[in-house]
Amino acid sequence: MSKPMKNLIVESYKKRFGDVEDVVLISIRGVEANDNNTMRWELAQKGCKIAVIKNSLVKTAVKGTALEPMTDLLDGPCALAYGGESLVDLVRDLIAKAKDLANLEFRGAVMGGEVFGPDQIDALSKYPTLDEARGQTVQLFLSPAGNLAGSIGSPASKLAGSIKTIEEKLETGETIAKV
Repeated sequence: MSKPMKNLIVESYKKRFGDVEDVVLISIRGVEANDNNTMRWELAQKGCKIAVIKNSLVKTAVKGTALEPMTDLLDGPCALAYGGESLVDLVRDLIAKAKDLANLEFRGAVMGGEVFGPDQIDALSKYPTLDEARGQTVQLFLSPAGNLAGSIGSPASKLAGSIKTIEEKLETGETIAKV
């Protein structure tokens, strides 16, 4: 490949991956064309993309970006999967696809500047998505307030129960031994 052609590809990679911070590196070598197209179409419905890359040119293109840590994972034929709501959702979808596609292989991932090796992909899929993390955070903030409200309301409900019991006893004509 000529040097001007390589420069064009590097510029294309810079434009395509310049703002991308989270990716999954996969190998789709050996995946049947129809299965590959189906997988890409299903992921595209969720805003995800898969791009087959040339490793040496991507290494040049991602220097100084959030994806630079992934260069150590580039070995052999690779494709980048990126986009969608969150990387965790993408990893979960790819793991589900890998069960059906024997030749889909994980090479690693980069999320928030942290590199995950091929053996850590399953652990990455168990991370909470952004929405799940927000829900957990809100729950952590609301839990003490709920406990406080319960503690404040508890004596009042006991007092109301005692008054109700006294009222019922007085209505039936029973004596009240202790107030």
